[in-house]
Parts: sequence; structure tokens; C-alpha cells
Amino acid sequence: MRSRVCSGCDHWLLAAFLLPFALHLTTLAPSVTFYDSGEFITATQLLGSAHSPGYPLFLLFAKPFTWLPFGSIAFRVNLATACGAALACSALFLLVRQLLRDVACSDNEQFSDFVRNAAALAGSLLFASSPRLWLQTNHDKPYPLLAGMIALCFLFLLRWREEYLAGSERPAWWYGVGLLTGLASGAHQTIILLVPAWLLFVAVTELRLLLRIRELLLTAAFALAGGAVQLYLPLRAAAQPLQNWGDPSSLSRFLWHVLRRGYPEEPHLRDLSLLLKQLAGFSIPHEFGWIGLLFLVAGVAACWRSKRPFVLACGLALLGFWAVIVGFFNPRAESIFLTEEFYTPLYLLAAALIAVGLHAAISRGIGRAETPEHYGWQHRLLVLLFLLLLPLSQLAANYRDNDQQRNYSAHDYAVNTLRSLPERSVLFTWGDSGAFPLWYLQTVERLREDVDLPHIPHLVFDWYREELPRLQSSFSTVLQQGQTAPELFRLVAGQLQVHRPVLMDYSTRHSVDWGRREPVSQGIVFWLPSDGVPDAVIDVAGVWRLQALHRITMNQGWLIDQDTEKAVMITAHSLLQAAEEVARRDRGGQEAGPMLDAVQRMVPSWGEAVTQLRRRYGLPLQGRDALP
Repeated sequence: MRSRVCSGCDHWLLAAFLLPFALHLTTLAPSVTFYDSGEFITATQLLGSAHSPGYPLFLLFAKPFTWLPFGSIAFRVNLATACGAALACSALFLLVRQLLRDVACSDNEQFSDFVRNAAALAGSLLFASSPRLWLQTNHDKPYPLLAGMIALCFLFLLRWREEYLAGSERPAWWYGVGLLTGLASGAHQTIILLVPAWLLFVAVTELRLLLRIRELLLTAAFALAGGAVQLYLPLRAAAQPLQNWGDPSSLSRFLWHVLRRGYPEEPHLRDLSLLLKQLAGFSIPHEFGWIGLLFLVAGVAACWRSKRPFVLACGLALLGFWAVIVGFFNPRAESIFLTEEFYTPLYLLAAALIAVGLHAAISRGIGRAETPEHYGWQHRLLVLLFLLLLPLSQLAANYRDNDQQRNYSAHDYAVNTLRSLPERSVLFTWGDSGAFPLWYLQTVERLREDVDLPHIPHLVFDWYREELPRLQSSFSTVLQQGQTAPELFRLVAGQLQVHRPVLMDYSTRHSVDWGRREPVSQGIVFWLPSDGVPDAVIDVAGVWRLQALHRITMNQGWLIDQDTEKAVMITAHSLLQAAEEVARRDRGGQEAGPMLDAVQRMVPSWGEAVTQLRRRYGLPLQGRDALP
């Protein structure tokens, strides 16, 4: 009977991996997305360094996926994240199984084992269908992988406690936690915030164990061994890959990179309203609903009786995250969303407690019901339906918003940007979301390698300027001590305009004061103000005929993020201005009409403005053909 139970556990564990993986595979983004996606994919493909703190473990984990023989490199790295999320769901399954190990809902061992496995699977699916994890899983993010490693650390501690209370000394479980902690630092540094929680777990089990210096030192040694994954950063930096963020080849640059010293933020006033918004960045009702919150309370109550160290450790972990994110980072209201993804491991722990709460509820129901002599498949089916009701309802509610299988927004935006550029041009960029997809398309997909893409905020860093060898002479001519990025941008651009076409993206256009000299548009990019703008830019409609516009719309079919919305609005606004310029010259509307059709399709809410423009220039109220 024991072998049958173990075999059943294996099948349940396989389901805890395959079901979340299959779910996320159906919603996976097929290409590069906005925010950090293009930079992560490029760093993975080149085995370079991503933005601080570098994320070496995630890059090494994702790299083998780039060798797959199907899909774009972007899709393969996105697939790696989906796999990491499925592994995290599997680790969650094992964690819940351990929390319920000694809990029986009936005298029938096989039936009790079935209920435990079903509750653990429900927790895995609940986490898999939570908005935060699902959002990160659709494209490349390191946090799902980090969450899975944290679940394994708690699993190791629970196994250690169980054996310790049974009279067996197994410090190897501590060493495993140390090794995983060191490794996880290569996914994200927030793993450090869990260390006090793990020490509390040990102290609540037996306070005097914290005086075992030998075991603690060995645990720290294993943590250092796992942390050796950070050596990837200086070793690869020495090879000078094309993307070498921070150039951590020396000790000072390595510390600058890993300690995130490149992200200074000016202090700002704290107030109660901002504090409440910051604390609300961690929201159980948003992730699991109010019913999920009720079962979380039930899970905490159930674990308090037998797994109290786990509950206290989870509570201390939350306080630690709040202390650092709210107390130290103190993000502004508009930046809070950037810190919400740090809570992903805590949502995994919350899903585990909810699963325990579901098990407690079904166990109470079974205990009050008339106990049959034999539990048949009908009883198991009813139990499974009850336990899966919450994750299935959450899946139904969140599927459409996270279905990004048609998300080509960043890809098309970057393609259109590069297609707008003359040969051998220089395009200055400002925002990360506008720049990173360009890096990916040029460096990984080898599109428009004749173009240079300097990123203005990074111009002040010597390591970044070294990544632009074709611009070195211009930098050396104007570089001085203490220059700001905008100042250096103006000086370098002035040097380059003499012998190369110099343009900028939409963000740069609206981030710099140009005085009376307005930049000239070319598609969704702009020429810098100059007397030397060529006559070719007068062919406004010709530029737009090169653009891919059929997938750029506000009606994406999924919940678009802020950057995607901005990309649509930028494209539509630029096209609207171009259409008006063409309408002034082309009274027949043969070119302006289709351009306005495309604008109205992109942003349907602009229908009235488009209609007024048609009437102003005597154009048909509805054009015959939209731009492709």
C-alpha cells in the first residue's frame, strides 16, 4: 500500500507541473514585450549581464531554452519563464503536502491521502492562475523561479522540524536551505529578506538551536557556495559581451552593479495616503479574491495548531518586505507598481495557506457527514470539485486579461521604429520600454545593424559608452566631468549631425525642451532640429506605407499594460498628425483617407476627432482601405 501511495504522489506532482505549464503555454506572449523583456532576452541570448543586480541565475536557467528548434528567441525565453513558474507550482504542491502530512480527514488512509493531494494541487492551480504570477509568466521574469526556490526552502525547514521533533538530528536540511538561498540570490536579492523568517522558524522550534555555531557556519558556507553563481557576472564581463550592463569586471563595478547603486532616487515626503497605497501593494483580495482571504484565515488557524513556526515565519517575511519596500525604497505613488512584483514569493506562501484552509474546510465537512464504509469515486469527485472550485473560478476570471498569445505590440512598435530610420542613422532613446525592444530586434534578430541606438539615461556611464564603439570619437570630443545625460545628449547629437542622420524616439521628443525649433517627424520617430533635415522626410505618407499597423490597436483582446497603451497612442497620434499634413496637400484624400481609417481602428474613441478632420479637409467620412 505504501508503494501505491508514493506512486499516487508522483502522479499528483506531475499534474502540479503539467497543468500550470499547459495553462501558461496557452497564454504565452509570442515575442518580445515591453518593460524589461527586450533587455532580459538580449542578455540571455548573448550571455551578458542584465540590469542591476544582473540576474545571473535566471540568465543561466533561460539560456538552454534558446537552443530549442522552434519559435523566436523571445518566445523561447518566455517559455523558460513558464517552465520556471510550473516548477514553482510543483514546489508549492510539495510544500502543502508537507504542511498536511500529519492531518487526516478520515480513518481511511487512502481517501485522506487523496484529499491531501487534491488540496495541494488546488493550491498549485490557485497560484498558477493568480494575476501576479500569470502576468510574470507570460514573458520573461525571474520572480517565478525565485518563488519556487523559496517554497523549497520552507519545505526543507518543515522536513527538518519534523525529524528533529522525532528525535533525529538532520542539519543537512539547514545546509540545503543555505545552498538554495545563495543560488536564489542570482534570481533576485529579495531572498535576503527571508533569512530572518527562517531564523525565527528555527528559534520557535527550539531557541537554543541558534547557539549551534558549527551548523550555522556550515549553513553560511553553503550559502556562499550557492552565491558563487554571482561570479558569472565578472567572468562574463571579462569576455566583453555585447550587452554588459554595469561592466562588473572589477570589484568596485561588481559591487556597484549587485548593490543597485545605479538607481538613486531623490527623497520625497511621506504621508498617510502614500503609506496606505504602498502597503496595499501586497493585496490578497486582488490575487485570490475575498473568498481566498477567508480560506487564508482558515489556513492560518489550521497551521497555528501544528505548524506555528511556519505561520510566524510567513508573517515575519511579510513585515520584512514591507520594511524594505515601504520603509527603505519608499516608492512614489506612480512607481508602486514597480515593487509589486517583489511580493510574488509571498503570494506563493499565501496560496499554500489557502490550500490548507480548503483542506480544513473539506475535512470539517467530511467529519460531520455520515462516514461510509467505502469511499468511492463519487466521493473523490465531489471533494475534487470543491477543492478546485476556487482556482477554476479564478482561472475563468483572469484568463482573458492574461491571454497574450497575440501580443506583438512591442515587436511591431520596434519594427516600425527601425523601418522609419535612414541608413546609418543614430536614434536616441529615452524610456526603457521604448529602447529594450529595439535592442532585442537589432542584436538578436539582426535587424538594422547599420543603426546606432544610444540610450540617453545611460550616456553618463563609461561602461555603456564602451558598448557604442562607432560613437566613441563623438563622446571623446565632448565628454567632461559632471555632465548630465541630457547635456551629453545635446553635445553628442550636435557632433553626429555633421556626418550622420540623427533622430530620436517619441519619449525623447517630449522630454527635452526644444524652444522654437520643432523636431520634424518621420513615422513615429523625429529628426533633431537642424538645418540639414533632408527633403526625403517630406514624403510623409511614404514613410507610413512601410509600417506594420494591423496589430496595433487598443482592442487587443487582453488587458494591455501601460506601455502597450502608450505605444498604441504614440503610433495613432503620430499617424493622425501625418494624415493631417497629407490632407493639406492631397485634397482628394487618396492617401489621407486610409491613414485616418487606421487611426480610428487603433483608437476607436477618437472617432469624433477623425470625423471632424475629414470634414475640415473635405474627405469622405469613411475611407475605402486602411493602411496595412
